Amino acid sequence: QIQLIESGGGLVQAGDSLRLSCAALGRTATPNIRGWFRQAPGKEREFVAAISRYTDDTYYTDSVKGRFTISSDNAKNLVYLQMNGVKPEDTAVYYCAAAAGVLAASYYSTTQRYDLWGQGTPVTVSS
Repeated sequence: QIQLIESGGGLVQAGDSLRLSCAALGRTATPNIRGWFRQAPGKEREFVAAISRYTDDTYYTDSVKGRFTISSDNAKNLVYLQMNGVKPEDTAVYYCAAAAGVLAASYYSTTQRYDLWGQGTPVTVSS
């Protein structure tokens, strides 16, 4: 069984950078699609970014375009979310998710597309 483990969250100031990591443990072959979602207090979980590890195709929600970058190190079975120029509204628990599939990354922008989730890592951005 595969486990997704997120790390890298913390408390930062507005304008700072942060890099989240998602490790897939338990099996050599892991699902192609990885996504990052976030959930702020009192709000629903929302899509942030997705990547196809086979093609490096990526897709972002509008609010993070130009600030966040999703990338994959397939040799290490790691997926990253580089967060630059963070804002207070980026405050949330960030979750890594995985899905088996070969479609464009944009297809995987809803929680229903994923069947494997990590426990989340909190990010707090102070103003």
